[in-house]
Amino acid sequence: MKTLENKVALITGSSQGIGRAIALKLASQGAKIALNDIAPQEENLKIVQAQIKNAGGEAKYFMADVSKYDEVEKMMQSVQQEFGRLDILVNNAGITKDRTLAKMTVEEWQKVIDINLTSVFNCSKTALPLLIQSQGNIISLSSFSGLRGNFGQTNYTAAKAGIVGFTKTLSKELGKFGVRVNAVAPGFIESKMTEAMPEEMKVVVKKLTSLGRTGKPEEVANVIAFLAGPDASFVTGDIINIDGGLAI
Repeated sequence: MKTLENKVALITGSSQGIGRAIALKLASQGAKIALNDIAPQEENLKIVQAQIKNAGGEAKYFMADVSKYDEVEKMMQSVQQEFGRLDILVNNAGITKDRTLAKMTVEEWQKVIDINLTSVFNCSKTALPLLIQSQGNIISLSSFSGLRGNFGQTNYTAAKAGIVGFTKTLSKELGKFGVRVNAVAPGFIESKMTEAMPEEMKVVVKKLTSLGRTGKPEEVANVIAFLAGPDASFVTGDIINIDGGLAI
């Protein structure tokens, strides 16, 4: 049984990595997929779109910088015109610009805050009318770093911690409309971000993780699919760790 049949899901930053895995997973559950990323990722978006279509699904991509409100507003209008509705918003887009605060530039701080946190405001705000109409749900990606802190990531950690507060507060505001708002907090997941880590750091992370390994994007996508579906109908305002036991 496809749990998301006839639902429409918008996933930001879905050209690769975790976003791509989420798009493929939700599509496999019957959702129509609105892909999103910035212009340099258009070719990757085309590849993901083709993968979904080749598997019998439906997908269209929308170019927008989610840190810019006017671009997000236009994207949301285009999604409505294309699909007629929106049921699931996954705020996935994110970047890192790691540096200790003493060495961090104003631009490095602001860029990470804009793309990782302001984008969540932009997308959630502009999607509200559609999500209220469909009694849909919002799922945002926080991080282990946002819950526990991480050396050299004051910008990233502040943004991801902000998502936690945003999620809990918005869930209180939207509960009366039947709209659910949740977040997930992945640990170290195999991606371009973690590929760049020094090998000795990867060894330490695996030792600190109860399961003794890094996670896969598909393992994050599986939890997102649960939160997006009917089996999570009484789950809202929650932050689910996907970290292999790193937090404990």
